[in-house]
Amino acid sequence: MNRVQMICSLMAVLVLVGTVMAGCATGQGDSANTITLWHGMTDTGKETFEQLAAQFEEKHPDFKVNVVYIAQQGEGRNEKLLAAIAGGNPPDVAFFDRFEVGSWANQGSLTDLTAMVEESDLDLEGYYPFAVEEASYKGKLYALPMGTDARMLFYNKDHFREAGIDSPPKTIAELEAAAEKLTIKKGKRFERIGFIPWLGQGWTYTWGWSFGGDFYDKDKEKVTIESEVVQSLEWMRDYAKKYNIEDVTAFTDSTGSAASDPFLTGQISMIVDVNAKISVINKYKPDLNYDVAPIPTPTGNDFTTWSGGWSLIMPKGAKNQEAAWEFMKFVAGEEGQKNYSKNTYNLSAIDSINQELYEEDPIMKQFVDLLPSSNHRPVISEGTLLWNELNKARDLAVRGKGDPRQLMQKVSNKVNKELEQ
Repeated sequence: MNRVQMICSLMAVLVLVGTVMAGCATGQGDSANTITLWHGMTDTGKETFEQLAAQFEEKHPDFKVNVVYIAQQGEGRNEKLLAAIAGGNPPDVAFFDRFEVGSWANQGSLTDLTAMVEESDLDLEGYYPFAVEEASYKGKLYALPMGTDARMLFYNKDHFREAGIDSPPKTIAELEAAAEKLTIKKGKRFERIGFIPWLGQGWTYTWGWSFGGDFYDKDKEKVTIESEVVQSLEWMRDYAKKYNIEDVTAFTDSTGSAASDPFLTGQISMIVDVNAKISVINKYKPDLNYDVAPIPTPTGNDFTTWSGGWSLIMPKGAKNQEAAWEFMKFVAGEEGQKNYSKNTYNLSAIDSINQELYEEDPIMKQFVDLLPSSNHRPVISEGTLLWNELNKARDLAVRGKGDPRQLMQKVSNKVNKELEQ
């Protein structure tokens, strides 16, 4: 975050501090035995947190958990939390996107949990390595991993049968050939398109890793865009040119989400997406004949995926730290995560829980099988900037508005400049 951005953020925080201090009785509890949790989950997620709080209270009758829903919308979804920390009245625990742990730890907004873990019976060995790494910053643990996710290629089995395709593509060449067979176009209008690389979860990270590249050098602490990442962007550019980006954009602009998702409506035959899509399919199109497969690679092997997910943090300045830590251990531990995953149909950050819950689920098991070697986005102070710049570069490349190599160089230069400040 540069100085101008920091000043703007602080101004926004100061505006909110008065409101939080004056009207928000949802920060600290009335005693050391009251634990306040902030979260932004709705529906099943909200109900599950309330159930977990009740289960914790049953096991620890001396404690009371105050579960508070804080609406999370857009880029500023954590402004209330930042304001509460600045005002000295944060909640004891917050449900927090692991992707933001690095930037928040860098600015001193999170409590270091390293010593608490070392002195407790909580064993991090059962958690996926990527989840623990994403919850850490510069060798210190600042969050306990909760749920996680992964990305795979979803494909319509009926479309494949109609097109005479026997199995999902493994290589990029096979992916292109399948997409061509599956596409139905009349004039400039797509009635059905086989595949769009940048749709769904087709981010720069997704294809950069699938092509065998990487984005960050931990030893040098610098963004280093490797040649394979550039190659993935060149491939997307060429794909957009082949199918005419204007026609593809007209197609995607006409599609919707949820029940109108183009994969559910049969308007697209293949899409790279996250496991959360399964719940959408189960809700709106339970009879959809589909399966998943690893994201294709140039070689047809070395399949990979990447993961994000949530965590529990203790904001800096939390007053009831001992009680908060007991609650965090329960919710992020095996019992809490198992109940959370079972109720929300989310993947857990603990491998044994996923093996137990999804061993007999033919779709989810394929996601679980990829998790032990999953990638995660770099845990750096400018993680959000890197994410945004990578995807801006992708969007420019597919629209033919820049050379992929030069676009990637601009990304690394811009982010590294901020990292050096």
